Amino acid sequence: MTSDAQRELAARKERMLSQHLAGRGITDQAVLRAMREVPREAFLPPGMEYLAYEDGPLPIQDGQTISQPYIVAYMIEALELQGGEKVLEIGTGSGYAAAVLSLCAAKVFTVERIPSLAHLAGERLRELGYDNVTVHLGDGTLGWREHAPFDAIVVTAGAPGVPEELEQQLAPGGRLVIPVGPTPHLQELVRVRRDRGGSLHRDTLCAVRFVPLIGAQGWED
Repeated sequence: MTSDAQRELAARKERMLSQHLAGRGITDQAVLRAMREVPREAFLPPGMEYLAYEDGPLPIQDGQTISQPYIVAYMIEALELQGGEKVLEIGTGSGYAAAVLSLCAAKVFTVERIPSLAHLAGERLRELGYDNVTVHLGDGTLGWREHAPFDAIVVTAGAPGVPEELEQQLAPGGRLVIPVGPTPHLQELVRVRRDRGGSLHRDTLCAVRFVPLIGAQGWED
């Protein structure tokens, strides 16, 4: 990439941060710093780098998408991370959100059901130095019991309901953010909290549109 192209990309990133993130209400400084630091262009298919900081979803391999920057920031901010948490991400995709999470939490465990995406994301995250992220190939609706409980769980695909398995893997005081809706392509983003006594409480955040969450406790393939 030429120096002129690099400068233009940097200018687009700053515009994304000021207009699409801070300008739309993202206030968590750790999230904003992470979004500034992570090179979104490195998580896109070749030739799409110039679109990296537009505020919209973009296609990646295997018919999947990388979420728009605002939604990535909004969902991570909703987890209310303080920096020392163990986080579970369901739906690794390109690995971009896992990279952002890695700068906001202590450890990130991320599950992807598509083998080629899991492999590519794992290689990319290692090459870029995000060494507190572990990628696992599996059914995300079942979480990752081996490393549970988690202080925070974020799901990047839409489910018909909150998977019971994920609720069970949420630590006391933990937060789970997930798109939920009656159809595979239209959802509401909800946050589930487990209080210190173990009870679950849910609040609705906003309307969203994600690819369907496929798995034993999600939609059928």
